Amino acid sequence: MKPIINFEDFSVVDLRVGTIIAINDFPKARKPAYQLTIDFGDLGIKKTSAQITTLYKKEDLMHKQLVAVVNFPKKQIANFMSECLVLGAVKENDVMLLHPEQPIKNGTPVL
Repeated sequence: MKPIINFEDFSVVDLRVGTIIAINDFPKARKPAYQLTIDFGDLGIKKTSAQITTLYKKEDLMHKQLVAVVNFPKKQIANFMSECLVLGAVKENDVMLLHPEQPIKNGTPVL
């Protein structure tokens, strides 16, 4: 387990629901990954990369909703600029995306 944090530490993390609107292969990534374009409603469109190629095919990801951290600074990954961090659970070294059980408005905060 990681160190205990207080509520104020957690409260600055901005978790939002978004919908994947575009998926591309990311051949320059060190580990197999996709480049995702995600619609966060009023927060706009953000891009990220995700190492989810073993559990997800591109066609299965289109229009899928997921949860992401949207208030990280941009990060250069190979020749790509990542603007958010999608959340997932690790199962046997594979990442399973966290997502709402029912469709919900893009940009909805996760509490």
